[in-house]
Amino acid sequence: MLSINTNYGAMIALQNLNAVNTELFEVQRRISTGFKISSPKDNGAVWAMAQGQRAEMKSLNAVTGSLQRGLSIVDVAISGGETISDLLSQMKEKMLAASDASLNASDRAAISADYVSLRKQIDLAASNATFSGVSLINAGSSGNVRALANSAASDSINVDHVDLSTTGSLISGTLADLTTVTAADLTNLDNALKGVNGAVARLGTGSKALETHETFISKLQDTMEASIGKLVDADLAKESARFQALQVKQQLAIQALSIANQQPNLILQLFRN
Repeated sequence: MLSINTNYGAMIALQNLNAVNTELFEVQRRISTGFKISSPKDNGAVWAMAQGQRAEMKSLNAVTGSLQRGLSIVDVAISGGETISDLLSQMKEKMLAASDASLNASDRAAISADYVSLRKQIDLAASNATFSGVSLINAGSSGNVRALANSAASDSINVDHVDLSTTGSLISGTLADLTTVTAADLTNLDNALKGVNGAVARLGTGSKALETHETFISKLQDTMEASIGKLVDADLAKESARFQALQVKQQLAIQALSIANQQPNLILQLFRN
């Protein structure tokens, strides 16, 4: 039916054009942002899931920071422990030399002075093996590593303090000087060296645990980021193809609307006849 009051063809053509424009706008948004879901209006459930994963990833940044700080503390302590172990080895050499009964008093005093100097360096190494105000080997220190292991802070990787100073239980049994040396003194120094080496080995185990977990957290973040991308990222190759197709459909819809708007002119031709 032809009517000058109602143009049904134009109404349908306009509806199609509006639908194409809406879809074209959506594709343009995806291309410009790179996201197929960038707000709750796109898909509320998926958006909420992605936001939850993003929050988890940010929390893991704090876990990584805690692990890195703990790793630095332990590595500094290991450096100090290795130095102390080397000093004890040198002290053992001096003690063994001083045990020679044929030494005269001046030679023994010189060896003893070297020994005392090495023993003092143990305390210097222990007191200076500090990172961020925390020492795992200083005298009387209560510093421990309690690094975060997960985003819920429900678990941690622990590395405990061990006193490697000359007043600590591992080394305090060694001689203060070499005025007199017995076989028992050599045994005590051997035991101190073994104890220190064991303590440093435990620090090394703790450092390895922190390093391994840091690597795991990094991989976990990468996996979570990829998972989020699968949920919300747009396939730009597909969107580009759709964009070109929609541009053609838009031009066709405009042409159809133009044709529909010309239909009322046909009524004039009826009266001209």
